[in-house]
Amino acid sequence: MSANHARQWQQPRTQQRPEKQEKVAVKVQRQGWITKGEKVIYSAVGAMLIATGIFVVSFSSSTDALNRDMQRLEKTVQTQQTTNEGLLFEMKELSRPERITKIAEENGLKIQNTQVKQTTAYNETE
Repeated sequence: MSANHARQWQQPRTQQRPEKQEKVAVKVQRQGWITKGEKVIYSAVGAMLIATGIFVVSFSSSTDALNRDMQRLEKTVQTQQTTNEGLLFEMKELSRPERITKIAEENGLKIQNTQVKQTTAYNETE
């Protein structure tokens, strides 16, 4: 009986199986490619590059506008100088002594002394 009793004693005792432990999901924080500090630095550098680009473009635009205005003024000055030279030549043509004498005779004036001086020459000698 002791052998039977031992068997009976063993039967109710079945092998104890280890209890299944519940698997706990562990979240592993993945390291980013760029740290927060680097992101801040890169953002600041990017903003400065964009601001510099905007400044360069606006400065270039204002310089171009000034150059165009200057060229327009130079063209106006050149046109005025050409007009002035033409008027100066016409003035010299109209103030010739022969022409003045001819117009005086056509209007009935008699010139007693045939010495007619140009007014510019007279003013320059004084």
